[in-house]
Amino acid sequence: MSLTPDDEVRSRDELVAFVRELRQDYLRRGHEWENQSLDHFLEALAAWIDDSPGWYRNFGKQLPEEGDWTFLARALQAATVYE
Repeated sequence: MSLTPDDEVRSRDELVAFVRELRQDYLRRGHEWENQSLDHFLEALAAWIDDSPGWYRNFGKQLPEEGDWTFLARALQAATVYE
């Protein structure tokens, strides 16, 4: 499930599949990623979220105003301790 600018994640199951695919991509070719450390990855994540209105505008999309930002924040925090 590689996301392109035209794709959407429509369910929790699709999000789970995407995150697992992202992990597999990191295991296969993480040495090619711009942000190889957790520190750099999280900083880039924060920067992209901050700049996301521009990304959506550039692709002719509407930033989801009603996105579940709390769910994403909880998931990121939970991953620091969840086994």
